[in-house]
Amino acid sequence: MSFNARPMKYILGWLIAGTRGGVTRAEIIKTIHETPQNANQLAIALKVDYKTARYHLEVLEKNHIVTAVGDKYGATYFLTQAMEDNYGAFEEILKKIWKK
Repeated sequence: MSFNARPMKYILGWLIAGTRGGVTRAEIIKTIHETPQNANQLAIALKVDYKTARYHLEVLEKNHIVTAVGDKYGATYFLTQAMEDNYGAFEEILKKIWKK
Protein backbone atom coordinates (compact mmCIF):
# COMPACT_ATOMS: atom_id res chain seq x y z
CA MET A 1 0.00 0.00 0.00
CA SER A 2 1.44 3.37 -0.96
CA PHE A 3 1.84 6.40 1.28
CA ASN A 4 -0.99 8.23 -0.46
CA ALA A 5 -3.41 5.40 0.28
CA ARG A 6 -3.24 6.07 4.02
CA PRO A 7 -4.60 9.26 5.55
CA MET A 8 -2.00 11.29 7.42
CA LYS A 9 -4.02 10.97 10.65
CA TYR A 10 -3.67 7.17 10.50
CA ILE A 11 0.09 7.40 9.89
CA LEU A 12 0.54 9.89 12.72
CA GLY A 13 -1.50 7.75 15.08
CA TRP A 14 0.64 4.74 14.31
CA LEU A 15 3.96 6.64 14.56
CA ILE A 16 3.06 8.42 17.79
CA ALA A 17 0.69 6.12 19.68
CA GLY A 18 1.27 2.75 18.10
CA THR A 19 5.03 2.29 18.26
CA ARG A 20 7.90 2.53 20.71
CA GLY A 21 9.58 5.90 20.46
CA GLY A 22 6.33 7.70 19.75
CA VAL A 23 6.93 10.24 22.50
CA THR A 24 10.34 11.12 21.07
CA ARG A 25 8.89 11.43 17.57
CA ALA A 26 6.12 13.67 18.89
CA GLU A 27 8.71 15.89 20.58
CA ILE A 28 10.70 16.08 17.34
CA ILE A 29 7.60 17.09 15.37
CA LYS A 30 6.67 19.77 17.91
CA THR A 31 10.23 21.13 18.00
CA ILE A 32 10.61 21.26 14.22
CA HIS A 33 7.18 22.88 13.92
CA GLU A 34 8.45 25.73 16.10
CA THR A 35 11.92 26.00 14.51
CA PRO A 36 13.51 23.84 11.80
CA GLN A 37 16.70 22.27 13.13
CA ASN A 38 19.43 19.79 12.25
CA ALA A 39 19.87 16.43 13.99
CA ASN A 40 22.50 17.68 16.41
CA GLN A 41 20.37 20.65 17.49
CA LEU A 42 17.40 18.33 18.02
CA ALA A 43 19.47 15.87 20.05
CA ILE A 44 20.60 18.69 22.34
CA ALA A 45 17.14 20.26 22.61
CA LEU A 46 15.46 16.94 23.44
CA LYS A 47 18.34 15.63 25.56
CA VAL A 48 18.68 12.43 23.56
CA ASP A 49 21.66 10.75 21.94
CA TYR A 50 22.54 11.98 18.43
CA LYS A 51 22.01 8.49 16.98
CA THR A 52 18.56 8.36 18.59
CA ALA A 53 17.64 11.68 17.00
CA ARG A 54 18.92 10.51 13.60
CA TYR A 55 16.96 7.25 13.84
CA HIS A 56 13.67 9.00 14.60
CA LEU A 57 14.28 11.59 11.89
CA GLU A 58 14.80 8.75 9.39
CA VAL A 59 11.52 7.15 10.46
CA LEU A 60 9.70 10.48 10.15
CA GLU A 61 11.31 11.21 6.78
CA LYS A 62 10.42 7.74 5.45
CA ASN A 63 6.79 8.40 6.42
CA HIS A 64 6.69 11.87 4.80
CA ILE A 65 6.41 13.77 8.09
CA VAL A 66 9.69 15.66 7.80
CA THR A 67 11.98 16.56 4.94
CA ALA A 68 15.67 17.40 4.98
CA VAL A 69 17.26 20.35 3.22
CA GLY A 70 21.03 20.36 2.84
CA ASP A 71 23.79 17.79 2.99
CA LYS A 72 23.75 14.68 5.18
CA TYR A 73 25.22 15.93 8.46
CA GLY A 74 24.27 19.58 8.15
CA ALA A 75 20.77 18.88 6.86
CA THR A 76 18.05 21.00 8.40
CA TYR A 77 14.72 19.28 8.96
CA PHE A 78 11.36 20.85 8.20
CA LEU A 79 7.83 19.49 8.42
CA THR A 80 6.46 18.47 5.04
CA GLN A 81 3.54 20.41 3.63
CA ALA A 82 1.30 17.38 4.24
CA MET A 83 2.33 17.40 7.91
CA GLU A 84 1.80 21.15 8.20
CA ASP A 85 -1.66 20.69 6.68
CA ASN A 86 -2.43 17.98 9.26
CA TYR A 87 -0.82 19.54 12.32
CA GLY A 88 -4.25 19.85 13.95
CA ALA A 89 -4.73 16.09 13.68
CA PHE A 90 -1.33 15.63 15.33
CA GLU A 91 -2.39 17.85 18.23
CA GLU A 92 -5.63 15.85 18.61
CA ILE A 93 -3.63 12.61 18.82
CA LEU A 94 -1.38 14.11 21.49
CA LYS A 95 -4.36 15.24 23.56
CA LYS A 96 -5.88 11.74 23.46
CA ILE A 97 -2.61 10.01 24.33
CA TRP A 98 -1.44 12.34 27.08
CA LYS A 99 -4.86 12.43 28.74
CA LYS A 100 -4.54 8.74 29.63
